[in-house]
Amino acid sequence: MKNPLLIAAVSFLITLTAISTVFFRYVEGWGWIDSYFFTVVTLSTVGYGNLVPQTPHGKIAATILIVAGIGAFAFVIQQFASFFMRREATRQGWIYRHLPHSDDDKRDED
Repeated sequence: MKNPLLIAAVSFLITLTAISTVFFRYVEGWGWIDSYFFTVVTLSTVGYGNLVPQTPHGKIAATILIVAGIGAFAFVIQQFASFFMRREATRQGWIYRHLPHSDDDKRDED
């Protein structure tokens, strides 16, 4: 079962991570690992505080990244939950349809 919204949300999160990593690499002058680490820590709102942007552009980008990260993570989590809930409902519906039912169950449906 494909979920295009989930695929789009995860793709957006990956793209945001990549672009932000490159941005902080060149604007702040950090190494690739530090730029990636800062991006992931900021996106996930953990915020260890061991890396702090020093340039005005870096500070503005970090605040935008925080807001975008909250929204992106919330949307991805919601899409994952929706996907698994639909899958479970489908599975339970299949089980219910294939179990024998008593006459009392049939009257409850009417």
